[in-house]
Amino acid sequence: MNYQQLSHLQLDALKEIGNIGAGNAATSMSKLIQKKVDMEVPSIDIVAFDEVMEMVGGAEKIIVGILFQILGEAPGMVYLLFSMEEAETLVQEMTNNNEFTLFPEGEQDELAVSALQEAGNMIAGSYLSALSDFTNINMQPSVPHFSVDMAGAILTVGLLQVSEVYDYAIIINTKMNDAEKVQKGINGQLLLLPSPESFNKIFQALGIQEL
Repeated sequence: MNYQQLSHLQLDALKEIGNIGAGNAATSMSKLIQKKVDMEVPSIDIVAFDEVMEMVGGAEKIIVGILFQILGEAPGMVYLLFSMEEAETLVQEMTNNNEFTLFPEGEQDELAVSALQEAGNMIAGSYLSALSDFTNINMQPSVPHFSVDMAGAILTVGLLQVSEVYDYAIIINTKMNDAEKVQKGINGQLLLLPSPESFNKIFQALGIQEL
Protein backbone atom coordinates (compact mmCIF):
# COMPACT_ATOMS: atom_id res chain seq x y z
CA MET A 1 0.00 0.00 0.00
CA ASN A 2 1.26 3.49 -0.85
CA TYR A 3 0.10 5.49 2.15
CA GLN A 4 1.35 8.72 0.64
CA GLN A 5 -1.53 8.48 -1.84
CA LEU A 6 -4.31 8.46 0.76
CA SER A 7 -7.35 10.48 -0.25
CA HIS A 8 -8.38 13.71 1.46
CA LEU A 9 -11.26 11.82 3.11
CA GLN A 10 -8.87 9.24 4.54
CA LEU A 11 -6.46 11.89 5.80
CA ASP A 12 -9.42 13.75 7.31
CA ALA A 13 -10.25 10.60 9.29
CA LEU A 14 -6.74 10.58 10.72
CA LYS A 15 -6.95 14.30 11.49
CA GLU A 16 -10.26 13.82 13.30
CA ILE A 17 -8.61 11.21 15.52
CA GLY A 18 -5.79 13.70 16.09
CA ASN A 19 -8.24 16.44 17.03
CA ILE A 20 -9.98 14.21 19.57
CA GLY A 21 -6.60 13.27 21.05
CA ALA A 22 -5.64 16.96 21.18
CA GLY A 23 -8.86 17.81 22.98
CA ASN A 24 -8.27 15.10 25.57
CA ALA A 25 -4.65 16.19 26.03
CA ALA A 26 -5.70 19.82 26.46
CA THR A 27 -8.17 18.85 29.19
CA SER A 28 -5.48 16.92 31.07
CA MET A 29 -2.90 19.70 30.67
CA SER A 30 -5.42 22.31 31.85
CA LYS A 31 -5.99 20.36 35.05
CA LEU A 32 -2.25 19.94 35.59
CA ILE A 33 -1.24 23.59 35.22
CA GLN A 34 -4.60 25.00 36.42
CA LYS A 35 -5.16 27.25 33.44
CA LYS A 36 -7.06 26.84 30.20
CA VAL A 37 -5.02 25.19 27.44
CA ASP A 38 -6.09 24.83 23.83
CA MET A 39 -4.53 22.23 21.56
CA GLU A 40 -5.00 21.87 17.84
CA VAL A 41 -3.76 19.66 15.02
CA PRO A 42 -2.82 21.93 12.10
CA SER A 43 -1.84 18.98 9.90
CA ILE A 44 -1.20 15.26 9.68
CA ASP A 45 1.34 13.95 7.20
CA ILE A 46 2.35 10.48 6.12
CA VAL A 47 5.96 10.73 5.04
CA ALA A 48 8.76 8.49 3.86
CA PHE A 49 11.48 7.89 6.42
CA ASP A 50 14.04 9.82 4.41
CA GLU A 51 11.85 12.93 4.82
CA VAL A 52 11.46 12.65 8.58
CA MET A 53 14.83 14.20 9.47
CA GLU A 54 14.16 17.22 7.26
CA MET A 55 10.72 17.78 8.81
CA VAL A 56 12.30 18.15 12.26
CA GLY A 57 14.97 20.56 11.03
CA GLY A 58 17.75 18.27 9.84
CA ALA A 59 19.75 15.42 11.34
CA GLU A 60 22.15 17.73 13.20
CA LYS A 61 19.57 19.94 14.88
CA ILE A 62 19.49 19.60 18.68
CA ILE A 63 15.98 18.62 19.76
CA VAL A 64 14.14 17.26 22.77
CA GLY A 65 12.65 13.81 22.26
CA ILE A 66 10.31 11.81 24.48
CA LEU A 67 10.10 8.21 23.28
CA PHE A 68 7.40 5.67 24.10
CA GLN A 69 6.96 2.06 23.13
CA ILE A 70 3.40 1.31 22.02
CA LEU A 71 2.15 -1.59 24.11
CA GLY A 72 -0.89 -3.72 23.34
CA GLU A 73 -2.32 -5.18 20.16
CA ALA A 74 -0.56 -2.85 17.72
CA PRO A 75 3.05 -2.43 18.87
CA GLY A 76 5.33 0.29 17.65
CA MET A 77 6.90 3.54 18.81
CA VAL A 78 5.79 7.11 19.47
CA TYR A 79 8.08 10.14 19.59
CA LEU A 80 7.04 13.53 20.94
CA LEU A 81 9.52 16.06 19.56
CA PHE A 82 10.18 19.69 20.51
CA SER A 83 12.84 22.23 19.67
CA MET A 84 14.87 23.28 22.71
CA GLU A 85 13.04 26.62 22.76
CA GLU A 86 9.59 25.04 22.60
CA ALA A 87 10.48 22.52 25.34
CA GLU A 88 11.70 25.25 27.68
CA THR A 89 8.58 27.34 27.01
CA LEU A 90 6.42 24.32 27.90
CA VAL A 91 8.33 23.78 31.14
CA GLN A 92 7.95 27.46 31.99
CA GLU A 93 4.18 27.19 31.47
CA MET A 94 3.99 24.05 33.61
CA THR A 95 6.11 25.51 36.45
CA ASN A 96 4.81 29.07 36.15
CA ASN A 97 8.44 30.18 36.12
CA ASN A 98 9.54 32.19 33.09
CA GLU A 99 13.21 31.79 34.05
CA PHE A 100 13.17 27.99 34.03
CA THR A 101 15.65 26.31 31.66
CA LEU A 102 16.53 22.71 30.81
CA PHE A 103 20.23 23.14 31.50
CA PRO A 104 20.86 25.65 34.30
CA GLU A 105 24.63 26.01 34.80
CA GLY A 106 25.21 23.28 32.21
CA GLU A 107 23.47 20.52 34.21
CA GLN A 108 20.21 18.89 33.10
CA ASP A 109 17.42 19.97 35.44
CA GLU A 110 15.55 16.90 36.72
CA LEU A 111 12.37 18.86 37.51
CA ALA A 112 12.27 20.06 33.90
CA VAL A 113 12.78 16.51 32.63
CA SER A 114 10.03 15.23 34.92
CA ALA A 115 7.65 17.96 33.73
CA LEU A 116 8.29 17.16 30.07
CA GLN A 117 7.86 13.44 30.67
CA GLU A 118 4.53 14.11 32.37
CA ALA A 119 3.42 16.29 29.47
CA GLY A 120 4.55 13.56 27.08
CA ASN A 121 2.52 10.97 28.98
CA MET A 122 -0.60 13.09 28.69
CA ILE A 123 -0.18 13.97 25.02
CA ALA A 124 0.94 10.56 23.72
CA GLY A 125 -1.57 8.78 25.94
CA SER A 126 -4.42 10.97 24.71
CA TYR A 127 -3.60 10.36 21.04
CA LEU A 128 -3.21 6.61 21.48
CA SER A 129 -6.45 6.47 23.47
CA ALA A 130 -8.30 8.27 20.66
CA LEU A 131 -6.78 5.92 18.08
CA SER A 132 -7.73 2.91 20.21
CA ASP A 133 -11.31 4.10 20.55
CA PHE A 134 -11.67 4.53 16.78
CA THR A 135 -10.06 1.22 15.85
CA ASN A 136 -11.02 -0.95 18.84
CA ILE A 137 -7.34 -1.91 19.00
CA ASN A 138 -5.74 -1.77 22.44
CA MET A 139 -2.74 0.62 22.41
CA GLN A 140 -1.03 2.11 25.44
CA PRO A 141 2.19 4.11 25.93
CA SER A 142 5.10 2.71 27.93
CA VAL A 143 7.12 4.62 30.51
CA PRO A 144 8.68 7.60 28.65
CA HIS A 145 12.35 7.83 27.73
CA PHE A 146 13.70 11.41 27.63
CA SER A 147 16.64 12.59 25.55
CA VAL A 148 18.27 15.78 24.29
CA ASP A 149 20.47 15.20 21.27
CA MET A 150 20.82 15.72 17.55
CA ALA A 151 17.67 14.70 15.70
CA GLY A 152 19.58 12.04 13.80
CA ALA A 153 20.70 10.32 16.99
CA ILE A 154 17.28 10.47 18.64
CA LEU A 155 15.30 9.23 15.67
CA THR A 156 17.69 6.52 14.50
CA VAL A 157 16.64 4.23 17.37
CA GLY A 158 13.05 4.01 16.16
CA LEU A 159 13.68 4.27 12.44
CA LEU A 160 16.22 1.46 12.35
CA GLN A 161 13.78 -0.96 13.93
CA VAL A 162 11.19 -0.56 11.21
CA SER A 163 12.86 1.07 8.19
CA GLU A 164 14.31 -2.17 6.84
CA VAL A 165 10.83 -3.52 6.21
CA TYR A 166 8.66 -0.40 6.02
CA ASP A 167 8.88 3.07 4.52
CA TYR A 168 6.43 5.38 6.26
CA ALA A 169 5.73 7.28 9.46
CA ILE A 170 2.71 9.32 10.57
CA ILE A 171 3.60 12.84 11.72
CA ILE A 172 0.92 14.64 13.74
CA ASN A 173 1.78 18.33 14.07
CA THR A 174 0.47 19.76 17.33
CA LYS A 175 0.10 23.28 18.65
CA MET A 176 -0.56 24.12 22.30
CA ASN A 177 -1.88 27.55 23.26
CA ASP A 178 -2.22 29.12 26.68
CA ALA A 179 -5.72 30.57 26.34
CA GLU A 180 -4.88 33.32 28.84
CA LYS A 181 -2.04 34.71 26.75
CA VAL A 182 -1.67 36.07 23.25
CA GLN A 183 1.29 34.12 21.92
CA LYS A 184 2.26 32.01 18.97
CA GLY A 185 1.80 28.79 20.93
CA ILE A 186 4.06 25.80 21.57
CA ASN A 187 4.58 23.62 18.53
CA GLY A 188 5.56 19.98 18.70
CA GLN A 189 5.46 16.91 16.52
CA LEU A 190 4.08 13.51 17.40
CA LEU A 191 5.80 10.87 15.31
CA LEU A 192 3.89 7.59 15.16
CA LEU A 193 5.92 4.55 14.07
CA PRO A 194 3.71 1.45 14.14
CA SER A 195 5.31 -1.87 13.31
CA PRO A 196 4.58 -3.04 9.75
CA GLU A 197 1.83 -5.37 10.95
CA SER A 198 0.35 -2.66 13.17
CA PHE A 199 0.32 -0.10 10.34
CA ASN A 200 -1.85 -2.38 8.21
CA LYS A 201 -4.06 -3.34 11.16
CA ILE A 202 -4.73 0.31 12.06
CA PHE A 203 -5.65 1.35 8.53
CA GLN A 204 -7.83 -1.71 7.95
CA ALA A 205 -9.67 -0.98 11.20
CA LEU A 206 -10.30 2.56 9.92
CA GLY A 207 -11.81 1.12 6.75
CA ILE A 208 -8.90 2.26 4.61
CA GLN A 209 -8.27 -0.46 2.08
CA GLU A 210 -5.30 -0.93 -0.21
CA LEU A 211 -5.04 1.66 -2.95
